[in-house]
Amino acid sequence: MGDCCLKGFRWTAQPRGRETALANIPCYVTGSNAEVAILVIHDLFGWTFPNIRLLADHYAEEVDATVYVPDFFGGEVLPLDILQDKSRWGSLNLPAFLERNAKAVREPQIIECAVTLRAQYRRTGAIGYCFGGWGVFRLGAKGRNLVDCISTAHPSFLEKSEIESVNVPVQIMAPEFDPMFTDELKLFCNSVLPTLGVAYEYHYFPQLEHAFAVRGNPNDPAEMKGMRKAKDAAVVWFRQWLHDTNI
Repeated sequence: MGDCCLKGFRWTAQPRGRETALANIPCYVTGSNAEVAILVIHDLFGWTFPNIRLLADHYAEEVDATVYVPDFFGGEVLPLDILQDKSRWGSLNLPAFLERNAKAVREPQIIECAVTLRAQYRRTGAIGYCFGGWGVFRLGAKGRNLVDCISTAHPSFLEKSEIESVNVPVQIMAPEFDPMFTDELKLFCNSVLPTLGVAYEYHYFPQLEHAFAVRGNPNDPAEMKGMRKAKDAAVVWFRQWLHDTNI
C-alpha cells in the first residue's frame, strides 16, 4: 500500500450519529429506517474518521437507510495529523499494521456484521472505501446471500478471484490515478463483471486520485466535485437496489 492511501483532508461538519455496537464490535450508526441497512467498510483511517461518518450521515438521509460503520481495526486508529504532514508518513509501520488487519483477520468480523444486519433488515447493502473494497466483494460472493448490492470506491487489495466470484449488483467508482486499483484491474472488472449476469455500474473519474471519494481536498474544486459525484452515484445505486420493490 502506497502513500496514496495516507493523504487527504478532513472535512469540518460534525457527524450526527451515535456510537453503539454491532455483532459485539464498536460501531457508528446513523439513520432510523427499520427495513433498510447499509454497512460501510472504512479505509485506513478507521471507523472514527470524521469523513467516513459524514458520508454515512449522507447515506442515511439521502438513501433513507440505517447506516453502520463498525471498527474493523480492533480499536487501532491511525493518527489523523499524518493526513496533512507527508514528512511523518515514514513513521508509520504500515506493513505491520496491515498484517494485524489482514483479510484473514478481518473477514470473519465483516461477515459477522453482515449476518447480523441480514437478520434484522429486509434489504441490506455494503460500500467499501480503499481497504474496505475487497470486503464488499467478499460479502457479495456466490452462495453467501449477505447483501443485496455492493459499491466501492478506489478499492485496495482487490483480487481477480474476488471479482470473478461476485453474485450481486456491483458499483465501482474508479479514479484515473490509482496504484491500488490499477489499470489492469480496471480492465479486468470491465471485461469480467458484465459476463457474470449481475447488474454492473462503472464510474470513471478522470484526473482524480486514489482516496478522492472519502478524503477529497476541500480546497480543490475538481476533487470536491468528484467526491460529491461519487457520493451521489452511491445514493442513486442504493436507492435503486434497496428500495425498488420491483427488483
